[in-house]
Amino acid sequence: MSLSVLVLGSGDAFGSGGRLQTCFHVTAPERTFLVDCGSTALIAMRRHGVDPNGLDLVVLSHLHGDHFGGLPFLVLDAQLVSRRAEPLTVAGPPGTERRVHELMEATFPGSAGARRRFELRFAELEPGERTDLGGVAVAPQEVVHPSGAPSLALRIECGGCVLAYTGDTEWTDALLPVARDADLLIAEAYTFDKRVPYHLDLATLEANRERLGARRIALTHLGADMVARSADLDWEVLEDGRTIALPG
Repeated sequence: MSLSVLVLGSGDAFGSGGRLQTCFHVTAPERTFLVDCGSTALIAMRRHGVDPNGLDLVVLSHLHGDHFGGLPFLVLDAQLVSRRAEPLTVAGPPGTERRVHELMEATFPGSAGARRRFELRFAELEPGERTDLGGVAVAPQEVVHPSGAPSLALRIECGGCVLAYTGDTEWTDALLPVARDADLLIAEAYTFDKRVPYHLDLATLEANRERLGARRIALTHLGADMVARSADLDWEVLEDGRTIALPG
């Protein structure tokens, strides 16, 4: 078994370096899903030939617009353009269903309660509890990033692989059980060494690299100074449009 991760967005909230907002398209033998769905997600899917109807799940780390703001567009596309018929599940922190409905009403009034040909389902990810989403097992830990609901680092087991993701957070030891022995840890590196509240910088990641214990670490959510330095770093840095294959 194996896992394939297509980077649909590796940037910060502000488009630094022209990068799109956070979104990862994960393909496993029996499941295809998104990890985060920033507001540019549907644009990236069209750009890279990803069929929205091929998704059956969206897993959210937290409820900031650059991580879940693409959902109204994805849902409306499913309803009006792609003519989705199969259910779509959105899994995220407690409060996700309410926040998604509020976001849909803010962006497209009347859309949250519209009749659809498909079922839009919601699942809550409780920090510290493992949740089985039909062959995708998610073990979240709460991290330090205020977003109106618990923000989560995600440990995802699927296709015989472990994909770990810090989400957005300042350093916390809650990242350690998420990253330990993961086949791939996707880690925020918003700045090079400047400490920004509620975000990770590369210097802090470097200081904790061995403690994290992941087999492979790749950087995402790059701010402007990280984009400028990315070619010279002794780290794997994600780029929009890149695909990573993980053997199971």
